[in-house]
Amino acid sequence: MADGSFIHIPVLLNECMDGLNVRQDGFYADCTAGGGGHSSAIAQRLGQNGRLIALDRDPDAVEAAGKRLRSGGFPCEIQVIHRNYSELRSVLRELGYTENAVLDGVLMDLGVSSHQLDEAERGFSYHADAPLDMRMSQEGASAADLVNTLSEQQLSSILFEFGEEKFARRIAAGIVRARENDPIRTTGQLADIVRECVPQKARREKNPCKKTFQAVRIAVNGELDHLSRGLDEAFFSLKPGGRLAVITFHSLEDRLVKQRFASWCRGCICPPDFPQCVCGRKPLGALINRKPIEASAEEVSGNNRSRSAKLRVIERLPGTDDDAGIPESIF
Repeated sequence: MADGSFIHIPVLLNECMDGLNVRQDGFYADCTAGGGGHSSAIAQRLGQNGRLIALDRDPDAVEAAGKRLRSGGFPCEIQVIHRNYSELRSVLRELGYTENAVLDGVLMDLGVSSHQLDEAERGFSYHADAPLDMRMSQEGASAADLVNTLSEQQLSSILFEFGEEKFARRIAAGIVRARENDPIRTTGQLADIVRECVPQKARREKNPCKKTFQAVRIAVNGELDHLSRGLDEAFFSLKPGGRLAVITFHSLEDRLVKQRFASWCRGCICPPDFPQCVCGRKPLGALINRKPIEASAEEVSGNNRSRSAKLRVIERLPGTDDDAGIPESIF
């Protein structure tokens, strides 16, 4: 961290705590520790028999959350772990939990953090010129590696699929043209290319860089793949009655979460003309709120990042087998 700080205002904090319905003696996982805001709120509600594990793939977040939680004077047992939430079950096994269903609640606050956006050298923001990085884990291939090596077709597909960018082909072609003269090394260079490639009308309506930067970031970090696996890992690590709360910030994330929750809440899948059920399928979960919870006007006025946030909460139903419905890929 450039200045030793990790500033991150937890979004929908009270709504998350209500959704998780934290029990004093429960075992909870904050899968996106960030600056420790949500983790601290969970820890405040736990007693001395409670336990919290906080995960994050960003080493800056692990350092910041660790300091905050260690200094909080919380009575519960707390561990802060540098891991991706898509590895939750592996983490639990390493901690000695061999059963599948052990958690009373799991929280995921998705997307990029305020710290990652505000620290220019992390390369997430198009508002400042900095090295084109965007790696949440600070490891592996960077955004610069991606934009300088992928084909025009690959870049176009990424921009269209992950950014829902209607000018994806034009921007991809512009990236390829620009890198023929000099590698694209900074956020400023990429932002300038995007602005040059979109029509003037689009430039006037809103910042044209948002969708491209989102798409590149998602691709660099494999966010949707990790989310898909992480949702399964989290839900099937819950005890019956345990809850999974997920905050999303764009339509791709929210759609994936909504559809996965719906699949767990679905019971009989027999054709409607069957006189009685023969499939025997039982719902694994139940939605706590039918519609996503959004930030109040008061919260948005104090934290603009909360404007696009949507919170969905699901509870694992009692009476379901611990192994029922678990994808083989996460054993």
